Amino acid sequence: MVGFDRAGYGESDPNPNRSVKSAALDVEELADALGLGPKFYVIGISLGCHAVWGALKYIPERIAGAAMMAPVVNYWWPGFPADLAAEVYNKQEVGDQWALRVSHYAPGILHWWMDQSWLPTSTVVAGTTPLPNKRDAEIRAKLKADGTFQQVNHGSTNVITAEVLPILPNEISLILQKMELATQQGIHESYYRDMMVMFGKWEFDPMSLPKPPCPVHIWQGDEDGLVPVVLQRHIASRLSWVNYHELPATGHFLSPVPGLGDTVLQTLFGNAKQ
Repeated sequence: MVGFDRAGYGESDPNPNRSVKSAALDVEELADALGLGPKFYVIGISLGCHAVWGALKYIPERIAGAAMMAPVVNYWWPGFPADLAAEVYNKQEVGDQWALRVSHYAPGILHWWMDQSWLPTSTVVAGTTPLPNKRDAEIRAKLKADGTFQQVNHGSTNVITAEVLPILPNEISLILQKMELATQQGIHESYYRDMMVMFGKWEFDPMSLPKPPCPVHIWQGDEDGLVPVVLQRHIASRLSWVNYHELPATGHFLSPVPGLGDTVLQTLFGNAKQ
């Protein structure tokens, strides 16, 4: 299993022009540099899932299988009914509505906007978003209690080969160990640029993608306070080739869900003994 820091995270060079497409091409370039072979699997988590959608769009012939864990959605994807997207968008905290609106329409001022205490800004970044799921609330409380929440890496993308079948590590513990390194170049180069990419204007609509030559799976909790489950259900209903797994009484942080890591890998690889 190979995990990497996307542009602007950790020690990876920043890319002011990064996009969904560049994220996918970075995955391909890394896989080739490491000699992972003609096909490989990808797993995306939360905001990092834009790289998986990009891979399905731009390098589908290289993907052996894809899994997305609570993938963040873009409210401006054309495939969403306008009334449904607006209804869910308006249920967010006012600060989050503004942060996403600026990310989409005026990304050039996002860093300035988020740095102004007198403006409504993201409750997700501040760690004040109401979380309906008990486990999510406990995890965030732990991160905030030791003063490290602001340095959490909010999304990641992993590339794994078919030759290994490790147990998926507990990403929460890894985050606790490496969160300071994740945003060492500044939150603008890492998380804010992620917001610009994820909530900006995409070159394609994921709900218009043709069926890729590989299985695709989405795992989503029905008590996710950060990604609206109704929009995830709509994506699954539009894309018949997506294998949708909805987890009851589960929130956004899927890594700590007992046994889910094994389930994801077993689902991707089947019964192969490699």
